[in-house]
Amino acid sequence: MQVRDVMSTSVQSCSNQDNLSTVASKMQALNIGSMPVVENNQVVGMVTDRDMVVRGLTNGAPNDSIQSVMSNNVISVSSSASLEEAAQLMSQHQVRRLPVVDNGNLVGMVSLGDLATREQADQKAGQALTQISKNDFS
Repeated sequence: MQVRDVMSTSVQSCSNQDNLSTVASKMQALNIGSMPVVENNQVVGMVTDRDMVVRGLTNGAPNDSIQSVMSNNVISVSSSASLEEAAQLMSQHQVRRLPVVDNGNLVGMVSLGDLATREQADQKAGQALTQISKNDFS
């Protein structure tokens, strides 16, 4: 089974020029905790609600651009990658979501939950979650 079989294709994103307040409102309305930062359909960063609180509200202002708090080193996966490969990337890089990128363009998102819903991937997703969670409070 491949990432394309479980990924979400209706991905919401923001621009690196959007301000913290705008992105926070969008995330709240969509009930999501992370969002890819996209320019010309290419992922240039990721931002989480935690990034906005820890890096944004404590060091900046609501009108600061998302670029000031986003993560620049984005780990992504191809839609043709196996679910095991996606789970391994999540575990290795301590992330719960990966942008799915084909030919440099954002085509979807895959989450640990997406992997866990597939019977074949349950064990790999469980292992990834164990590794991610183990290091959350270190």
